[in-house]
Amino acid sequence: METIGEDYRDSDLHGRHWEQRHFTDCDFGDADLRGLVTSGCTFTRCDFTRADLGESKHKATAFRSCTFDRTTLTDSDFVACSLIGSTFLDCRLRPLTLRDTDLTLVGMTGAALRTTTLTGLRFREANLIEADLRDTDLREADLSGARLRGANLSGADLRGARITADGLVQANLRGARVDLDTAVAFAAAHGLVID
Repeated sequence: METIGEDYRDSDLHGRHWEQRHFTDCDFGDADLRGLVTSGCTFTRCDFTRADLGESKHKATAFRSCTFDRTTLTDSDFVACSLIGSTFLDCRLRPLTLRDTDLTLVGMTGAALRTTTLTGLRFREANLIEADLRDTDLREADLSGARLRGANLSGADLRGARITADGLVQANLRGARVDLDTAVAFAAAHGLVID
């Protein structure tokens, strides 16, 4: 079922179960989506401004270039999902579960993700400027090309993570756990000569 340009603002969609539904250019602003369950759905260029998606569960669902502005996502689960190109502004995110999810090109400036498990996630070219990623588990995560200026990764576990030289220079990595390859890349990014 495909829905295009529908206005769901202020709608009560609490606890709905959606499978194989497709939404394009729909407005979910201020909607009550608490407890929403989706499977195999797609949301393209949809607006979730001030929507309540708390306790929602999403499996194999794509949110493509969607806007999450002051959206509540606490206690939500995203498993095998795609959030490519979506933007998160001043959202309530913790606690949040993300497993096998693609966050390529996502905009999460200033996002509060402290102590979140982000193992193996794809953050390629993501905007994580000034994000709070303290004590996060980013093992095996792909941060290639991610913008990390002012991001706080202190105490984060970055073992096996892919991170570019710019990220190693621009982020706060005090106390982060890294593997040998990342330690060498960090030293080189800071101008050290390794013999």
